[in-house]
Amino acid sequence: MRALTERDIRDAFINCSKGEAKRLAVPRDLEERPWDDLDFLGWRDPGAPDRSYLVVERSDRLVGVAMRFQPARRGFLHRSMCSLCLTTHPRGGVSLMTARRAGTAGREGNSVGAYMCTDLACSLYLRGRKVPETGTRFEESLTLEEQIARTRGNLFAFLGKL
Repeated sequence: MRALTERDIRDAFINCSKGEAKRLAVPRDLEERPWDDLDFLGWRDPGAPDRSYLVVERSDRLVGVAMRFQPARRGFLHRSMCSLCLTTHPRGGVSLMTARRAGTAGREGNSVGAYMCTDLACSLYLRGRKVPETGTRFEESLTLEEQIARTRGNLFAFLGKL
């Protein structure tokens, strides 16, 4: 993924107003992000524990999505799998992220959801740059490129519903 600026990020959002996009918390460490290892930029809002954001380049256009989630309240032995990168996590490592649909449908309260890594670090888990709390990912027969393509396909399918 190419490096993004704060303005790039704020202009990309499709499911919130320009005013909401102007007020949302953008990461302060954009210069330090491992852009070459990211398929999308995802972050949680430090001031609002139930909000997260995602920006991805799709068809030479940036698409940003504001999402909400409920922190998981699962038991110690419970595991969940991210629907994007297929990484499994214990406890609250995966959350149901819901995004308000764009346009009239979103203003009427319609939303779409997907189970995602709560920290939105799917790209780093795929590449082994970040290790899940369990210590490892399941070994797959797909190459890294195929896993990345699958993750992007899963993300684009989610975005297509918005």
